[in-house]
Amino acid sequence: MNERMASPITIERTQSPKPRPQASSLGFGKYYTDHMFIMEYEASKGWHTPRIVPYQPISLDPSSKVFHYGQTVFEGLKAYRTDDGRVLLFRPQKNAERLNRSNERLSMPTLDEEIVLEGIKQLVKVDQDWIPNEPGTSLYIRPFVIATENALGVAPSQEYLFMIILSPVGMYYSNGMNPISIFVESKYVRAVEGGVGTAKTAGNYAASLKAQEEAAEQGCAQVLWLDGVHRKYIEEVGSMNVFFRIGDTVVTPALNGSFLAGITRDSVIRLLKHWNVPFEERAITIDEIVQAHRDGTLKEVFGTGTAAVISPVGELCWQGERMRIGDGTTGELSARIYDAVTGIQTGKVEDPFGWTVAVD
Repeated sequence: MNERMASPITIERTQSPKPRPQASSLGFGKYYTDHMFIMEYEASKGWHTPRIVPYQPISLDPSSKVFHYGQTVFEGLKAYRTDDGRVLLFRPQKNAERLNRSNERLSMPTLDEEIVLEGIKQLVKVDQDWIPNEPGTSLYIRPFVIATENALGVAPSQEYLFMIILSPVGMYYSNGMNPISIFVESKYVRAVEGGVGTAKTAGNYAASLKAQEEAAEQGCAQVLWLDGVHRKYIEEVGSMNVFFRIGDTVVTPALNGSFLAGITRDSVIRLLKHWNVPFEERAITIDEIVQAHRDGTLKEVFGTGTAAVISPVGELCWQGERMRIGDGTTGELSARIYDAVTGIQTGKVEDPFGWTVAVD
């Protein structure tokens, strides 16, 4: 059910604008802009009253269903400032589409995707002075939906909030584009086919935190998840999809219904095909990767996602072995992909795919 609505978006501007943080202190998700978008849903009315208001806390009843049954989904995308002063979004329609797929999986009402996109554009336009323009910085956009009905019966909520907040951000990892270490998880399971792994929902991330903590104890920045049934097929990294360059061929796990179909992942696949780089999307076992490392054919490993864009992997930690990738530095292909994607996002290079959307 796609809940359409025709109400115009109203704007209430803040009377107390916040100071802008220095680009050098941004980090990721530490600061928030002056305004936010909000819209309510009631079963009898559908989605209604879209508005932009000053950034502020929200009040929820303790019995709100989001607290008890986890009906919540979110998205992540970015706005970029070009050298000539324009503001660009990167493939925002794909985020709106995926938000609705997540809504459907969690029995939540879908949104009119045009309203989602218009809400993003108008909110970014209102707070465009917050967009940093230093290299590696952007304005992170977080749309999300939460269940708000005051009822403890186990059933889909009849009331929801859809909100969008904005955060000026720097590089996701403090080491920037330097390769990170990844811990290959063999004990915990994040998601399985038929579950909610394909939805961008909070529970998936909560399920990953214990493994993330243990990975950090091993000096690793992220977790590489194996499938939950056979415990041998590679799926995704905690906040990214993953690619391997074996010999001259780039390989990424085929979507199997238990992990997220990343928008940056899709963009990288299209770039590789555009460049005629040998590419395979298929099932990959950890044993295959270990063997490729031993044979010397594992040339590069990198993750893809909105937050970091491209994150080179310098080391895989698996069953007590630390497998160094190449010479431990950022690979040639990883760097080329990063430059191409970020170049398109910031308007520095030609966009042959029509991926960017200007905020007028």
